[in-house]
Amino acid sequence: MTVAAAITKSGETRDLAVDWPLELYDTLKAAGISHMSYVPDAGHSTLIRLFNEDADMTANVLTTEEEGVAIATGAWLGGQRSVILMQSSGVGNCINMLSLPVQTRTPLLMLVTMRGEWAEFNPWQVPMGQATEASLRAIGVTVLRAETGEDLIEIASQAAGMAFDADQQIAVLIGQRLLGKKKW
Repeated sequence: MTVAAAITKSGETRDLAVDWPLELYDTLKAAGISHMSYVPDAGHSTLIRLFNEDADMTANVLTTEEEGVAIATGAWLGGQRSVILMQSSGVGNCINMLSLPVQTRTPLLMLVTMRGEWAEFNPWQVPMGQATEASLRAIGVTVLRAETGEDLIEIASQAAGMAFDADQQIAVLIGQRLLGKKKW
């Protein structure tokens, strides 16, 4: 078995099975993203911390996920590239609001940590976890899925290009197995 690794600009080697949030942050920055909206989530915690610590980034804590769609649209109209971070359970909150970027062809990039899959302990997460991909596709959002850190970095880079260069609405689903088993 080989270990997927990335070499940073400083020459540091990262194990993408573990350090994918650090590499994902660098990938999003390289894509010109300067704005991030999120509902607090353990699966995104490292990425959220990195964005919040970066003086060149604007971060918004959301009270509900659909606010992020409106904020991302406004950021784009104001000349900024934005990403929304959420759990799969939050996708259900966004379905009506997703018609805004889909109908106006406004670029949208969402990173969605999955729940209700591998090693899920909370039965309340299962229904929306199972419906996330189909729900996004039904409203017109392109869905890409990553199961490994290496795949996530490559997919996120391509998703940013698809969103911001081709005015597409993209959701990158981050498989629950990559996030690890939740321990409460």
